[in-house]
Amino acid sequence: MEVRSGMVLGDLRVQEMPRAGGGRSYAVLWPDGSVEQESEGFLQLFEGKGTQKTYAYYLVDHLRWRIREGLTTESVTMRDLHRYMGAVGAKVPMPYGQPWRVPPKRPYGTSALQVAAACLKGFYLHQCAERGVNDEVRAALEAQRLPTRADRDRALLGHVKSSMAANPLAPRGGTRRRHPKMLPDGARPELLRVLNTARDAMVVTWLADTSMRIGALCGLHLVDLHLRQDAACGECRPAHVHVCHRWGNPNRAAAKTKPDWRSADGTITGGEIFLASPAMISSYFAYMTTEYAQHAAGHGMLLIQLEGSRRGEAWSTDGARGMLRRAGRRAGLPGRIKPHAFRHTTTSQILDASGNDPMVAKVAGNWASARMVEDVYGHPDLHDPKFQAALQTVWGEAE
Repeated sequence: MEVRSGMVLGDLRVQEMPRAGGGRSYAVLWPDGSVEQESEGFLQLFEGKGTQKTYAYYLVDHLRWRIREGLTTESVTMRDLHRYMGAVGAKVPMPYGQPWRVPPKRPYGTSALQVAAACLKGFYLHQCAERGVNDEVRAALEAQRLPTRADRDRALLGHVKSSMAANPLAPRGGTRRRHPKMLPDGARPELLRVLNTARDAMVVTWLADTSMRIGALCGLHLVDLHLRQDAACGECRPAHVHVCHRWGNPNRAAAKTKPDWRSADGTITGGEIFLASPAMISSYFAYMTTEYAQHAAGHGMLLIQLEGSRRGEAWSTDGARGMLRRAGRRAGLPGRIKPHAFRHTTTSQILDASGNDPMVAKVAGNWASARMVEDVYGHPDLHDPKFQAALQTVWGEAE
């Protein structure tokens, strides 16, 4: 049982279920272990995707709130859904009652509110259409809006689009990009100075020399590494790495993007390709000839645990994040060192080195589009001599 805001609720929970072929599925269960049928039909739409896990946890929170409010799919209104969004952290122009996410939990931030809004819209549209109920909520959630210039630029034949799907539950202004959080100045050498293992040094080097996400790095298998010229895959002449999305990795790490890949005669082709620097190759061989050779467990994954009862098993993303956090504290670096900060820093450095060419940064970092790179990282440096010279010219003070 669970107590929230003085009310006793049934303990709806998310159940993780391992699959025979690898990977995991997620379902919402009642206290007696039976499946919550409404959520089950919706979550099955995302079988085999990371979205299923994300939506399961957002949905169970909403269903618990709905029980407290005495609501069902048939009786819920758009005002109720807006009240829920307000209770979990959104700014809504109405009284929403008691806050739902109470300490030690924090209200949702902008990104979390966007995910919650997408989850609720998908859930109620699916239920209303499947069961033929609550036409009022269904009509409100199917609202359309006029396309913006960015919408037209992103879409194929965007110039002929006259409307776009809208989500009335999404926070206003939530799509504006803030400046990404970079690593502190000089973070890489300071981290390498305090690291204790070749594996940890390799992780920092690989994150710093590519824009690879931590899930992709911890999900690498040895067969994904083509660290020599003219590898057998024939897709890239310099040394490189193939990042392949695998659902069933033993450490549950997986790449975020899912381009097609395949293995033929032991050679990997496809996936995301990242070029490997000489420092990456050097750190790889230092790790493989020492720590990996001593503790390898035969699972074929690149990163392994080096201590404890699970020595030799695949290393998790949580383990890598914890290592970076502790190393940052030992090095005396400000703030919390997070893996994603390496991705932001590397992309920004590539953009600067290429003369602010977003296409170069897009290809080097495997970003979805050059426009995304330009929107996020294309900020002028206020101290750049070119920036100062341009202003001096406009002000009429150029020499």
